[in-house]
Amino acid sequence: MNKIFVRSIGLYLNTLAIVAPKIAGKKGFELFCWPRRIKMKPHQLEFLQKADEQFTLTYHDKKVQGYRWGNGEKKVLLLHGWQSHSYWWRYVINRLPKEEFTIYSLDAPGHGLSEGDFLNLPHYSGLIEQFLTNHPSLHAILTHSFGGFAAVYTFHRIPNLPISKLVIMAAPGEVGYFFNYYQKVLGLSKRMIELTHQYFLQTIGHPPSYFKMKEFAKSLTIDGLIIHDKEDKEAPYKTALDMIEVWPKAKLITTEGLGHNLKSKELVEEVALFL
Repeated sequence: MNKIFVRSIGLYLNTLAIVAPKIAGKKGFELFCWPRRIKMKPHQLEFLQKADEQFTLTYHDKKVQGYRWGNGEKKVLLLHGWQSHSYWWRYVINRLPKEEFTIYSLDAPGHGLSEGDFLNLPHYSGLIEQFLTNHPSLHAILTHSFGGFAAVYTFHRIPNLPISKLVIMAAPGEVGYFFNYYQKVLGLSKRMIELTHQYFLQTIGHPPSYFKMKEFAKSLTIDGLIIHDKEDKEAPYKTALDMIEVWPKAKLITTEGLGHNLKSKELVEEVALFL
């Protein structure tokens, strides 16, 4: 976004916090949960349209776009990150043998070809829970970024999910980190942040400080693979160190120079081997 436009949003919210605090808290929360949808490119759509099946499911009265590749016995679910979509997984999709795996991928609400313009951690987690309820025999879940945070939170809420393996790539560690970034970018006043926190607590049932990956990861008892780059500027590497400390059946792969996106043929092979 244009910096002047971003700052104007912050100025509007700061003013609203003074003249209409209840509305300000709601608007701040909604903006915090608003992913800017990235328009999909023709080659991305072409790849996804070649899936063996395209399907939709209804979640909170919105259509969620899904894809399936293969018909193998091992079923896996792919979960992308914030402001991404199913195309992010193309290298993994191409690598896994379709006679051995059935690969599902979902565009999160407000992402890709799914409807909606709202997403937060509990909302994403609810979608995961709904999908797993309807597909109870999954072998593994593969995640990137915010998708990993949502998956681990889901396991924290429902510890006995029948999944064998979990891959966590470049996951963020705390919702509070996003709030700090949000405050800095928009130049929000302390009053505006307090109102947004209050509305967050009222709506979600927990304050932002409750949502910490290290605490949620303590619930994990399945085999795990954590992949994180030391130079990740979007999700600090410390998250991976925190997780490996409390997740006894996990293995950590540390990279350097790949950043948040972790694009690497070697890593795709590591994931395939783990599965």
